[in-house]
Amino acid sequence: MPVYASTALIYAGAAMAEIVGCFAFWSWLRQGHSPVWLLPGVVSLIAFAWLLTLAPSENAGRAYAAYGGVYILASLLWLWLAEGHVPDRWDLTGGALALVAAAIILFGPRG
Repeated sequence: MPVYASTALIYAGAAMAEIVGCFAFWSWLRQGHSPVWLLPGVVSLIAFAWLLTLAPSENAGRAYAAYGGVYILASLLWLWLAEGHVPDRWDLTGGALALVAAAIILFGPRG
């Protein structure tokens, strides 16, 4: 599998795991759901951390910085698909810029 495709899958999986994990805590603390929600939340956050270790970068900071752009876009998708709020043009413009920035950080030529 080409490095761009495998990286996209790693970051997409990490973003989903992080959002699900954080949403479990959000649901417990902000929406009054049962503390039982914390169990899948913790498992999801562990999966998130593990997935980021698979990113093709020699430096953790660079992998995390590039992931940030993917997380922004994934969060906007969550806003729309899970919470029912359609992102506006400013959300989408910001998400697109974040993805471009993430690609530059991760795949830019190193000297």
